[in-house]
Amino acid sequence: MNVKAAIEARRAVKQFDPNHRMTRDEISQLMSLVVMSPTAFNIQHWRFVLVQDRALRENIRAVSWMQPQVTDASMLVVICADLKAWEKQPERYWHNAPGDVREGVLAAVEEYYRGREQVQRDEAMRSCGIAAQTLMLAAKAMGYDTCPMDLSDLDEVARLINLPEDHAIAMFVAIGKATRDPWPRAGQLPLEQVVLQDRF
Repeated sequence: MNVKAAIEARRAVKQFDPNHRMTRDEISQLMSLVVMSPTAFNIQHWRFVLVQDRALRENIRAVSWMQPQVTDASMLVVICADLKAWEKQPERYWHNAPGDVREGVLAAVEEYYRGREQVQRDEAMRSCGIAAQTLMLAAKAMGYDTCPMDLSDLDEVARLINLPEDHAIAMFVAIGKATRDPWPRAGQLPLEQVVLQDRF
């Protein structure tokens, strides 16, 4: 499936086959594609918790408006943002770069993020959003359906997955085989209402 077809075919699916399991190879292939998503300064802020334990899934569902896709999907991915990734050995993000390039980027990272808590959070969340879209499109190209999700008590989910204090949950993505077609598209706003030239 090409990118255009994957974008057009991707829909938020609510009903998944609870008996379907993704293979280890499929999961590895999917996650290998996701980590190619772009991030600011190549910091790779995202952390992906693949929730496979059935009891844990039930507990997450209980604090997520009892949405069935939490337990019925083949895989539930909790996408988390490491808000302090920028200062955790940042040289590792540029280990393949020439020394002068690496030193220049590291100086820029320090200048851009140090003391700017909102920037740190915004950049990490942007990275997670981009990764989520990559995940959904890659899954569609592999023949899987997805549902992006956030209706949840994220504080309780953070406790359930032992989320570190310097991380935040961005969203979930449920992945699996749909058992029902999604609702018809509700309607896109016309381009002239959402695409602007130069200024508002």
